[in-house]
Amino acid sequence: MIAVLGIVIVLLLAVIVWQYQNSRKASNDLRYMHDKLSSIMEEGSHERLLLFSGNLELQNVLIDLNRLLDINHKGSIERVRLEKSMRNMLSNISHDLKTPLTVVLGYIETIQQDEHLPAEERERMMKMIHQKANEVIQLMNKFFDLSKLESGDREVALSRVEAGEVCRRNILSFYDILSAKGSEVEIEIPDGAVYFMGNEEALDRILSNLLSNAISYGDAGGVLGLKLYSDENKVYIEVWDRGKGISEVHQDKVFERLYTLEDSRNRAYQGSGLGLTITKRLTEQMNGTITLVSQPYVRTVFTLSFRRLRF
Repeated sequence: MIAVLGIVIVLLLAVIVWQYQNSRKASNDLRYMHDKLSSIMEEGSHERLLLFSGNLELQNVLIDLNRLLDINHKGSIERVRLEKSMRNMLSNISHDLKTPLTVVLGYIETIQQDEHLPAEERERMMKMIHQKANEVIQLMNKFFDLSKLESGDREVALSRVEAGEVCRRNILSFYDILSAKGSEVEIEIPDGAVYFMGNEEALDRILSNLLSNAISYGDAGGVLGLKLYSDENKVYIEVWDRGKGISEVHQDKVFERLYTLEDSRNRAYQGSGLGLTITKRLTEQMNGTITLVSQPYVRTVFTLSFRRLRF
């Protein structure tokens, strides 16, 4: 009996020692995790918690904490990217506003100071002042439109739209400009009606933006194209040119909010980073997609796709 009692006491002591050691190890592990987390947060480093433990609950906590650290790291990277994009956009916007305003002030000073300015020259300067003032107004309107789209204040009502008529109307609106530039135009629009679920006013804005870009920055290729086609489920609209295009490194990012193209060749396509962003937002409001494929001086094409309607 005494022997059995002795064995029980030894076992109890062993259990107590084992629990104490585990408790002490767990306490040390928790202290390490606390100190390491504090260090990571204070230094803003991208380290992860590394700890070997046989405690299943502690392992699960480590997994969750490392997952949160990864999320925080990705958020930090995105925040830095957005801050840089914001600075670039503000710089570009300042430039885009400063340029026409500087021209306007220069013409006004000339008109005020030169009493003997010929009437024809005065008239030319007044027209330029009007043109540059309109450029500033258009830029401010883009800001306003983008802010409404981003905030959700502007909703695009969807209904049946006949794409062919909208495409014809938009390409015809640029006929005089294309003729003056001597650009060749290739139009592929089916004779029959092609319907999709969208918004006619929004599509007008999208095509106007894309055609204006192609004319302004793709005219070196001497040709501009507009193609409308469809398959069983989708309606596609392509606007293309053979001009200087957009380099491959920027093609996946050119539609991003606040993203601006840095080199002079690419920046021409986007300016302050508003036009193509608005185009993409309007396309998405119609549940459509827009893609870009560009090979400079070979073919640069923006492709829109929308859900097809058959009635």
